[in-house]
Amino acid sequence: MCDNHVRAAVAFTASLWVAGFSSAALASTSQILDIDGVRVALELVDSDFSNGTAPLVAWITRSLGIVAAYYGHFPASELRIRVSSANAGGVRHGTTFGAHGALIRLTVGREVTQTELFNDWVLVHEMTHLALPDVGSEHIWLSEGLAVYVEGVARAQAGNRNAAEVWADEARAMPRGLPQAGDGGLDHTHTWGRTYWGGALFCLLADVEIRRRTDNRVGLQTALRAVARASGGLVSGWPIERVLAVGDAAVGTHVLEELYARSKDAPLQTDLPSLWRSLGIAPAGDSFELNDDAPLAKIRDAIMRAPLDSLPAGL
Repeated sequence: MCDNHVRAAVAFTASLWVAGFSSAALASTSQILDIDGVRVALELVDSDFSNGTAPLVAWITRSLGIVAAYYGHFPASELRIRVSSANAGGVRHGTTFGAHGALIRLTVGREVTQTELFNDWVLVHEMTHLALPDVGSEHIWLSEGLAVYVEGVARAQAGNRNAAEVWADEARAMPRGLPQAGDGGLDHTHTWGRTYWGGALFCLLADVEIRRRTDNRVGLQTALRAVARASGGLVSGWPIERVLAVGDAAVGTHVLEELYARSKDAPLQTDLPSLWRSLGIAPAGDSFELNDDAPLAKIRDAIMRAPLDSLPAGL
């Protein structure tokens, strides 16, 4: 989740007060980490986590490496990360801010295990937000959709997830992003499904079409790298039209601008079963299997393959 507005910070503070947190409960320790040239100011409650802080530092380092590899560089030179604890295990929640410098707030269970942290998607999702400039609340679908889509692809490219499993997850979840009755287009329909999975579907359609038009030479990743470099990421604010234009220029097409024009004010109907067949993603019982003879199978595989110039993810 990404929110650059002051009212979000106020709401966060108010929620802590309502929940009855005391200043003692929020007491934290800080340490400065230098992770591949990125200065990370980490605040956490050391004694709260049953397995100590080392697994948390390894999780942050690994996640930062995954995002840096996808974008060709990490989209912030300095980052503050605040980790609060909760009962039980797992990674519970994250929120990213950029208005006053890159900040990610996370809630992690006190009993979190190394396996849970290795398999976590939340931190990569939140770090991905840092690479896109603030495009405004009307276009939150682009911010959240990109984070949903890039998280799976970036982790697969880095070897943190199996590509076939990522495709299976997308095939199961992407229908949530399809327009329903009364839909007014992505800019005007702010339901959970359309914001997160409708935005992710936009990214998938753009990625496939860019690769189709460029004979699979480049894809959405190249466009997003260009936007991150030119904008400086979430610490800046850009109109969505500028984001899409810069991305299109980087890949030599008009795919992003054309797709946005078709989907911003009206529902764009997508035949997902046909798309999955073309990509060679076929139902197989309770899961899916990959068909390498499908017409777009090479595009499917290229999306999940790291570019030759990607940085090592440090896994």
